[in-house]
Amino acid sequence: MHKLFLTIAGAACLISGAAQAQSSDAVLDRIRQKNTITIGYREASIPFSYLDDARRPVGYSIAICMKVVEAVKLKLDRPNLTVNFVAVNPQNRIPLVANGTVDIECGSTVNTIARQSQVDFSATPFISTTRLLVKAGSGIREVEDLDGKAVALPINTTPERLIKALIEAAKLNVRIVPVRDNSEGFLALSTGRADAFSTDDILLFGLRAATANPADYAVVGRPLSFDPYGMMIQKNSTVFLTLVNATIARMTRSGELQALYDTWFTRLSVPLSPDLAAAFKLQAIPE
Repeated sequence: MHKLFLTIAGAACLISGAAQAQSSDAVLDRIRQKNTITIGYREASIPFSYLDDARRPVGYSIAICMKVVEAVKLKLDRPNLTVNFVAVNPQNRIPLVANGTVDIECGSTVNTIARQSQVDFSATPFISTTRLLVKAGSGIREVEDLDGKAVALPINTTPERLIKALIEAAKLNVRIVPVRDNSEGFLALSTGRADAFSTDDILLFGLRAATANPADYAVVGRPLSFDPYGMMIQKNSTVFLTLVNATIARMTRSGELQALYDTWFTRLSVPLSPDLAAAFKLQAIPE
């Protein structure tokens, strides 16, 4: 009986330890300890994550992440949880998530296999493709039309690698203008330092809509990629990742995610694509 008691007690300890391990992870422990959740945001990724006129982070991705914040408050029983915003860019966003400076990155980051070796990604809130933003009447319609011209490309991004590969494959004579972010890319185009700016087409539509004269610019070219977005979190933070995905699933089932999409994308005249509609259905996982 004594041996049986020890066996049962040992098993109970193992189960208790496993349950405790499943209830927390590095990200949630850090949030609990600091009573703060840190959100990484982009300053000019319209309409996903950008600064409004009052210099506050807003956008489609930010709105989703604020729902995640509410879920974290409930899970940790921290109704007064502080929200801290940290600006990120294509060069530092992955390192800041990987080292724990940022708890969740809420921008416009493409989920790739290479990036999954450094961080984890949430379910897909958007799917984009790489295209070109040019001045109206430029005569540029495709990448091949850039021969003898200059294109601005955001450093350390999926579009940068893709456009460079296409230029090399076609043996085009194209001057590359490296830019740090979308604002700098648009500035290079508008001031004539570049003949085109290439990145995710939805971001190009956002930049175009934000100008004083949108008709002066055009988003052109065939779709060059398939780019699913995701919120980034620290690697192997499975409990926090499950909480993030559960939040997105609930928003999808309730129709809230569709309504949020309509709110942020209607003014850009970008309807919900069949691919994204299918992704929403797949992500509506039941409780």
